[in-house]
Amino acid sequence: MANLTPLAVGEKSAARLLDMKVPEFLSLVADGVLPGPRKVGPFQRWDTEELRAVMRGDLVDGFEDVKW
Repeated sequence: MANLTPLAVGEKSAARLLDMKVPEFLSLVADGVLPGPRKVGPFQRWDTEELRAVMRGDLVDGFEDVKW
């Protein structure tokens, strides 16, 4: 069976994906730098595609008119 890429991850895995400690990750989420979690039943999960988009610079607010 092939390896599956997670669609969503918990805070520990999300922090690990960004090579951060959980408190660092949660601080950036609280500051609005990183997207918040989505509620899946009783669980909070981060969309891995959103995290990738942030790292690519695709999810940056307020800079839509800037020509890089």
